[in-house]
Amino acid sequence: MDGVRLLGLGKRLTELGREVMDGAGPVTLTPGEIAVVADVLRHPGSSVREIGARTGFAQSHVSNSVARLRERGLLETARDSADGRRTLVRPTARARRAVRARADRPADEVIAAAVPDAATARRVTALLDELSGLLLPPR
Repeated sequence: MDGVRLLGLGKRLTELGREVMDGAGPVTLTPGEIAVVADVLRHPGSSVREIGARTGFAQSHVSNSVARLRERGLLETARDSADGRRTLVRPTARARRAVRARADRPADEVIAAAVPDAATARRVTALLDELSGLLLPPR
């Protein structure tokens, strides 16, 4: 497999993953909001600047995303007690529940719809399970 094919596969897997996640509940987020929430879940208590540095988004974009996500009850913010100019961002319990619900949703239906038949779907699912075991850290 060459790099271009690998990137294409990654893009297709991302599309399928988004399809699984989008069908898991009423919360719809933009790709940028997903990146911000994912970063905050991995690094709770981060500043807007730190989130921007890790995601590659401009600080203004992160600030706007955080404000929207706070209004939707997915993130909470507080002033840094050590430096009142900094805003620290944490995920809410609602965000954690939404992520858990999406993460636990099986991909079987989406994979079955992406391939020509049930036997191929079972094979793809088995191969993806094997690949995830080889390439991803344990949960």
